[in-house]
Amino acid sequence: MGAERPLTGPAPLSGQSQEQVAEARQFKTDGVARRDMLVEALNHHRAGNLDQAKVLYLEALVIEPNDVDTLYPLSVLCQQQGEALEAVELIERALALEPNHTEARYSLGVALSGLGRLTEAEASYREVLRLQPDYAKAHRKLGVVLRELRRPADAEASYREALRLGTDYSEVYNNLGNVLCDLGRLGEAEASYREALRLQPDSLETHNNLAGALSDLGRAAEALPYYERALEIRPDDATAHFGRSVILLLRGEYAEGWREYEWRWRGATTMQAKLQGFAEPQWRGEDIAGKTLFLHAEQGFGDTLQFCRYASLIGTTARVILEVQPPLVRICSSLAGVAQVLPRGEPRPAFDVQCPLLNLPLATGTTLDTIPFGKAPYLSADPRLVAEWRGRLAHLKGLRVGLVWAGALLPDPESAAVDGRRSMALAAMSPLSKVRGVCFVSLQVGKPADQTADPPPGLVLHDFTRELRDFADTAALVEVLDLVISVDTSVAHLAGALGKPIWLLNRFDTCWRWLSDRDDSPWYPQVRQFRQARPGDWSSVMLAVRDALQQLALNSPGRAR
Repeated sequence: MGAERPLTGPAPLSGQSQEQVAEARQFKTDGVARRDMLVEALNHHRAGNLDQAKVLYLEALVIEPNDVDTLYPLSVLCQQQGEALEAVELIERALALEPNHTEARYSLGVALSGLGRLTEAEASYREVLRLQPDYAKAHRKLGVVLRELRRPADAEASYREALRLGTDYSEVYNNLGNVLCDLGRLGEAEASYREALRLQPDSLETHNNLAGALSDLGRAAEALPYYERALEIRPDDATAHFGRSVILLLRGEYAEGWREYEWRWRGATTMQAKLQGFAEPQWRGEDIAGKTLFLHAEQGFGDTLQFCRYASLIGTTARVILEVQPPLVRICSSLAGVAQVLPRGEPRPAFDVQCPLLNLPLATGTTLDTIPFGKAPYLSADPRLVAEWRGRLAHLKGLRVGLVWAGALLPDPESAAVDGRRSMALAAMSPLSKVRGVCFVSLQVGKPADQTADPPPGLVLHDFTRELRDFADTAALVEVLDLVISVDTSVAHLAGALGKPIWLLNRFDTCWRWLSDRDDSPWYPQVRQFRQARPGDWSSVMLAVRDALQQLALNSPGRAR
């Protein structure tokens, strides 16, 4: 029957060459029946012989372009070969012929998700579930998409429905644990990860995730064995090495911790790209007297402010060029011993060696006792700007205290979850309204700054942040304050680098930078930490800050201002 069809077929698919079409037509002229050809293609497909299967699928489509039984498995094969666009084209052709083909519509969701077209993928999965509500795989995949869309509560509902339908898979419990972490329900996440490990004891990903949840619960000692087990499963796993490094640094075990921290470059493609952009060798601590060293920021504003101090240390023996984020250029220009400070993105001058800022502790062999400028400020505000702010704030009587209650909103789910734990609402600072002899100045920027329009009753907050163009302006304003009270964000590092008294409002699962079981910091001379006693407990923190601040105000010369 097939031999009687004309030797014309559909236009080549995206990525399908004229040679493939010609090869497929050659099969046709040999008289191979389409159905036999399709059976043979499916057998090759199941056996993993994808190239042979593809040729046969394409020949079958030449004979019958509108056969769903060929379009659909060929789309699956294209996805297996990483050809997502071709897969979408094939599936859409199949669905135009058979709109209620649930497997094809499910595959469309998978392909769209792979292309980053998440909203379309969600719609495809929801259509599958409209057609077949008990399709457990669609619930699972929908959960993945919803988490990527930053809707963890909806993702949780999808995963729980998959489990209700009997999908007792380690993967589902692991993914459920992830969204429970996003929602801040770490205890439930721990239980979900443990169930995943019961079902699949050698799951590398779940060992890492459980270790991360335990760390976030403030149980780093319990987390470490899970990272170490992950490294037994895969010795070169970057996630486990990096997680282990964070615990070591949190403990102050810097010698090994800095070495393990190097694995961050292997675990993130964006980090790898930053290193691969250099032809010059990386400096690892060798003698570079008389050479030019190019130092470059790699992470956030706070990280740059904390580690730019090394530029002054190294500048005593080598010529140092420092590249930072544009809002930090002016304040970092106050560093002693730095030949040039460049904004990221500008043309780079010639240099001999380069080094990311957070590699410098390893290169210099930093220990807790040898942190450079650990007892002295290393940044300074512009005296002219300081004088301007001093004049403008002259009318503020009493102790001048700057407030920061939230960090920056971050894009990926894990970072967003951390930001949710380190930040609070301005309303949580309401106990400060009871303190007498204090004037409060907002240092909060970004979306959380909108909360200054509706402060807690009795809390008078002076807000000049719309006039702050960069960190140099912020530094000048901080310089005329008596104290900064801040959550763990870049302003805390700025105040510390300036040598300003800083009260750090620290989350229960503290960042490794602040170490464990300390209320001071070896990185900054005038830090006092107020730590959460329990995850999410800002209430007791703010009551302790209120009492300490009232005592400070009573004993401070600032009262007479």
